[in-house]
Amino acid sequence: MRGGGAVNVDGFGAGWYRTGYSAPVRYRRAVPMWTDLGFAAVAQVTSSGAVLAAVRSATVGMPVMDTACAPFADGPWLFSHNGKLPGWPGSAEPLARTLPPAELYTLDAPTDSALLWAMVRHRLRAGFTLADAITEVVLAAAGAVPGARLNFLLTDGATVAASAWTHSLSVRLSGGVLSVCSEPTDAGAGWQAVADRHLVVADRSTFDIRPLPIETAEPIKTADPVETAAPIETVEPIKTAETP
Repeated sequence: MRGGGAVNVDGFGAGWYRTGYSAPVRYRRAVPMWTDLGFAAVAQVTSSGAVLAAVRSATVGMPVMDTACAPFADGPWLFSHNGKLPGWPGSAEPLARTLPPAELYTLDAPTDSALLWAMVRHRLRAGFTLADAITEVVLAAAGAVPGARLNFLLTDGATVAASAWTHSLSVRLSGGVLSVCSEPTDAGAGWQAVADRHLVVADRSTFDIRPLPIETAEPIKTADPVETAAPIETVEPIKTAETP
């Protein structure tokens, strides 16, 4: 994409929605996409009105494992992150402190993308819209980690929200099919490049590109402190039965 010769060999994944079901199905493997024969067989007998797919080139030092591959999922949502948090994991400590401990315990993998997904997921569960959840996390991460690359892609199967932050992003609506991609998937007409620091909000028939409200970013807030447990009362030692 940028002439650097990067090859996405560290895994891939796809998630799609079935008619009559709110939760999506996922297929994720930590192998080069072209070495996997199972997904091709599944794809031949699968159709869907909404699909989110991703390939992975792992940041040095991060694990190569199935659960580190996008898409990440919870309830009706699918999420992917294209980019990285420089200085991981130390640089992400201010972000991790904004989440309740339970959110950190349930990370899919010890990676920056999984942490960013947990932050987005936390907001979705709190009732944020897709666009607002992405916007808030992008601004928080950019403010906490200089040089962060934060292209997010989020969908619930009917609506799509995507951010362009340092990486490229393109969108096309053609023949009733909406595509939001890191780069055009073909040489056909209709692709529109999304400017840096912008957000895409789309449904099946329309899309809107708007600037991210950088000037409205607020300082990072930590999660509410965990209540201190009551002191444990002194426990008496267990007594053995007396020998008759």
